Amino acid sequence: MRILHTSDLHLGRQFNGLPLEEDHAAILDQILAALITRDVDVLILAGDVFDRAAPPASAVRQFNGFLGRVAAETRAAVVMIAGNHDSGDRIEAMAAFADGRRALVRGALSPAEPPLILPDPEGPVAFSALPFAYDYAARECFPEADIQTPEDVLAAQMAAARASVPAGARWVVVAHAFVAGAQGSDSERPLVRAGGVETVSPRVFDGAHYVALGHLHRPQTAGAAHIRYSGAPLAFSFEEAGAEKSLCLVTLEANGQAAVELLPLRPLRSVRVLTGLHADLVQSPPSEDFTRVILTDPAPVIDAMKRLRAVFPHACELTYAREARAGALRPGAARAAALSDPAQVVAEFLQFLRDEPATAEEQRLIAGGLQALRQGGDNA
Repeated sequence: MRILHTSDLHLGRQFNGLPLEEDHAAILDQILAALITRDVDVLILAGDVFDRAAPPASAVRQFNGFLGRVAAETRAAVVMIAGNHDSGDRIEAMAAFADGRRALVRGALSPAEPPLILPDPEGPVAFSALPFAYDYAARECFPEADIQTPEDVLAAQMAAARASVPAGARWVVVAHAFVAGAQGSDSERPLVRAGGVETVSPRVFDGAHYVALGHLHRPQTAGAAHIRYSGAPLAFSFEEAGAEKSLCLVTLEANGQAAVELLPLRPLRSVRVLTGLHADLVQSPPSEDFTRVILTDPAPVIDAMKRLRAVFPHACELTYAREARAGALRPGAARAAALSDPAQVVAEFLQFLRDEPATAEEQRLIAGGLQALRQGGDNA
């Protein structure tokens, strides 16, 4: 059986205030093309379909249009869950319009966690779709379980799902979680309140032949080769500049082994960071990419962003390298510096700001200024 796994579309999201609707349209077209050209049996959407619980109408129309094309132009079944950005009720409502024989759409918890069982020449495959839920909702659904953490929530869901899987069936689990050992990024919203334990052990998924995860935006495995994040199909922060985005094409063998092929995605606009002198950068080839510019000019440039946007219309951040260097001075380093010679501290700070050592004249002025401060303190 061939499964296409993706997640974290975040429809309706913006990039630093710039709309992403066209970028999402390009990605949805590529997902549809992969379903057709690779003759995929099942499409998995592992949560965070939308960026907000109340997404803009344009995002809802865009997604509904995509699902309509999947139904009309492909033979793929659909397995979809709500993530922490989604409204579980909104996702659950979509189930009423889905063919229950070919789709499993889950936004709300169920004490039974019933699977979608699909026939296959090599034996049936059971899909358990476990929507994201907070601990208070899980305690209502599973009153007999002691639920305090995200791992407790998933453990209760997995126990219910495991009991519903037919004997001998291969088992695919879809979940939205932060599995211990995986790497997050700055574009993800925490799953718990500040101070809480966010991660879950990969052992919670014991028994599953493939675990299709959402939430983390980097494609990666989590604790085992068959427990995998597809990653978000678009970059949502400059931390992801240069990151390769992909879809997971999973071939589930007769023995339950999952072979994964990453299908590269081609974003309409990439995310990149440019560093250099303003005069050099405005002579660069034009680019539509989302761009952060770090200027190395020693002094502020008049109308810097306006002139940069003539070349990079989607430039959305501008900083100066000297400001970044100044911000890099950590409290620990500052405390250590306070114990050394004050004149040396000031001279080193000047060099830190401008990449040039203090001149002899500057050192003389620093020493004189410090001496005047000392004398003033003594006379106070």
